[in-house]
Amino acid sequence: MRQPRPLARPLAEFLDACLSPSLAAQGFATSDILMAWPDIVGDRLAAFTQPLKIEWKRKPPHADPEARPEPATLVIRVESAFALELQHMAPTVIDRVNTYYGWRCIGKIVLKQGPVRRVEKKKPPAPVLTPENKAKVSSALHDIEEDGLKAALDRLGQAIVSSGSRTKA
Repeated sequence: MRQPRPLARPLAEFLDACLSPSLAAQGFATSDILMAWPDIVGDRLAAFTQPLKIEWKRKPPHADPEARPEPATLVIRVESAFALELQHMAPTVIDRVNTYYGWRCIGKIVLKQGPVRRVEKKKPPAPVLTPENKAKVSSALHDIEEDGLKAALDRLGQAIVSSGSRTKA
């Protein structure tokens, strides 16, 4: 007997198929560099930069079709106040992108100054602890005398207890 196919599928499954023509025009094989940019360069760099396109060199007509292409140029939009710092960090960014892809696909970076689109991350609401859980955390901290340490451990304990209650629900 044939199993029915699920009707709902994650949007991520359709993302590359829908965006492929647009991404290919910018030199991106897939959307992965765009989606993974904060993971590749770190949150601090990602806040002020955005990959725009990858410019691949054309192969000469007599080149071996099986040969790996020459390293490309990654064009990055950067906010003007951050451009000088990114220019100094360019070798590190190149290494991180090449490490992400697993081969030397990027040879240099070109910076284009301009505004970077930011996506604001919404913080999850603070968990509400039951009086029993608050008492449990407080009792674990009663022997600690240093106020700063006690406050930090109290926040940690509340976060741990509340995350456990969210996973059980």
